[in-house]
Amino acid sequence: MLLEGLETLSLLASEGTMAKVASRLYISQSAVSKRIAQLEQRLGKKLIEPDGRQIRLTPQAQALLERLAPSLAEMKGVLADSQTLFDQTPLPIACSETLLAGYLARFIHDYLGQDPHLALSTHHTPVILTKVRSGEALLGICAGRLPPGHGLDADVLLEEPFYLVGNEPNPTRPTTAGAMRKILTMDLDNPANRYLREPLAALGFEPAMELDSYLALIELAKAGMGPVLLPAGLLGLVGEQGEMACPLPGLGRPLYLVYRQSSLKRERIARLVSALHQHFRHYSDTPR
Repeated sequence: MLLEGLETLSLLASEGTMAKVASRLYISQSAVSKRIAQLEQRLGKKLIEPDGRQIRLTPQAQALLERLAPSLAEMKGVLADSQTLFDQTPLPIACSETLLAGYLARFIHDYLGQDPHLALSTHHTPVILTKVRSGEALLGICAGRLPPGHGLDADVLLEEPFYLVGNEPNPTRPTTAGAMRKILTMDLDNPANRYLREPLAALGFEPAMELDSYLALIELAKAGMGPVLLPAGLLGLVGEQGEMACPLPGLGRPLYLVYRQSSLKRERIARLVSALHQHFRHYSDTPR
């Protein structure tokens, strides 16, 4: 009961409303309120307060979560490892949207024939790592640099190169001293993408726009608003512009499969991991 209350409080910190937390936990709003009330009674302190239409945590609740967050995530992960994984049990997978679109759509379609209970959700890389650490997802498939000390097993699936799509005739041509060429990129403040700033600058590029959605970048590339920086797996979604894309020498991103170490002891997960490695070997062996 205490763990449920702490988990609910943690979700309130990120979601901001009882309704969103109830949706995440598949329980009623009244059950969310009851959990928080019981936790407040147990701890003898006020944990939440109204903030317009939302709810915010009190300073005491924030301090509590700061101290307990790592242990809470680890406890949830241990409980997930201990859960019996039947053939009909949903197998939650947290995945990068770009990898699902660029590499995994057909694979997932075919794999559902042998395991129809995969449960996919899409997130940015930092969220994927959090979900796998806490056991909310049993596997994560993500892109970009991983932070040190992430605490998970991480298999490199592929080193994916980047391309420029659009009106950039030759990305390797020299520029006028001090001149920088403007490009459209993904959000480089995302911790998984931050490492790209320096190599892009070394190649003479700087972002004119940084967008949070690769879908938006694809649409801009199709509309001719280039040059747009895109990973190789998404070039097929750009149409003719993608066929004329220019590679950027030495610039790429690693694609990872992440999981808790104990997960491979489960046959269903080990079988899926093996199939994913085999699937991505095809891309490693086949040049674009």
